[in-house]
Amino acid sequence: MAQRTEVQLIDDLDGKEIPAGKGETVLFAIDGTSYEIDLHGRNAAALRKTLAAYVAAARPVKPSRGARRRRATEPDARQIKAWARANGYEVADRGRIPSRIRDAYNAAH
Repeated sequence: MAQRTEVQLIDDLDGKEIPAGKGETVLFAIDGTSYEIDLHGRNAAALRKTLAAYVAAARPVKPSRGARRRRATEPDARQIKAWARANGYEVADRGRIPSRIRDAYNAAH
């Protein structure tokens, strides 16, 4: 039996369905947080046009060696540690977050 899976993009800005081949997922970052947004071609172009002057004045930043790319939806360590302290967990100021704390954070969110 054959199966066919289709992914339908919805423009995150205006909520309209994006016809196949007419949209894209745009990645961007600001203030240390990465984002992705699904946009119709015209909205993607508008976003790029809006940011063009800022991009032209900015300088690109390459990830440091060994840096792990964080998914946009993944909380950063500061958020998890703040939550852990507020909920009675002992967590070091520096270093890795124990998996039991990360698991508890994920379960609570």
